[in-house]
Amino acid sequence: MSTKMISKVENNVLVLERVFNAPKELLFKAFSKPEHLKQWWGPRGWVLTVCNVDFRVGGIWHYCMKCMDENQGDFFGFESWGKGVYQEIIQDEKIVYIDYFSDAEGSENEEMPSTHITLSFEDYEGKTRLINRAVYTSAEALKTVLDMGMEQGITETWDRLEEHITSIK
Repeated sequence: MSTKMISKVENNVLVLERVFNAPKELLFKAFSKPEHLKQWWGPRGWVLTVCNVDFRVGGIWHYCMKCMDENQGDFFGFESWGKGVYQEIIQDEKIVYIDYFSDAEGSENEEMPSTHITLSFEDYEGKTRLINRAVYTSAEALKTVLDMGMEQGITETWDRLEEHITSIK
C-alpha cells in the first residue's frame, strides 16, 4: 500500500488524503499535542520555534515555523506565523479549525486567505486514512496558496508525520 497523498481541487475546496500505518488514536495525538507537533509540523528544513496549543473548542493553536535549512536560499531564517482556532473536536475522529496566517502576537493577516480545515481520522484496513478538507473563501484564495507551493509543503509535512509516527509506534 502506497502512502502517496491524493489531492483533489474542486472550485474553492482542496481535499488531501493519505493512509498512515498507525492507529487513529496515535495520529490524532500527533495533531493535538505540542510535544508531537514540534517533531513534524512544517516542510523539510523548517522547525516549530513556537507551538502553543490550547486544544479545546474555542481554543487557539499559535505557532511559528522557521526555516533552518541554509540550502533553502532566501527562505533561510524566514519565520512564518500561523494561528488555528478550534471549532469542533471529536476525540480520535475529527478536528475542525480555522487556519490563519498571523503575526507573533497572534493577529490575523487580513491580506492572506484563511482556511476552514476539517481533519478526519478513519479506520482503514488496520491503518488510518487521514482526510484534510480545506475550504477557502474563493477559488482565487485557494489558487493563491497553491501558487505559494502549499501542496509540496503539505506533502513534506505529512512525510515528516509518517516518520514521527513510525518512530513512536
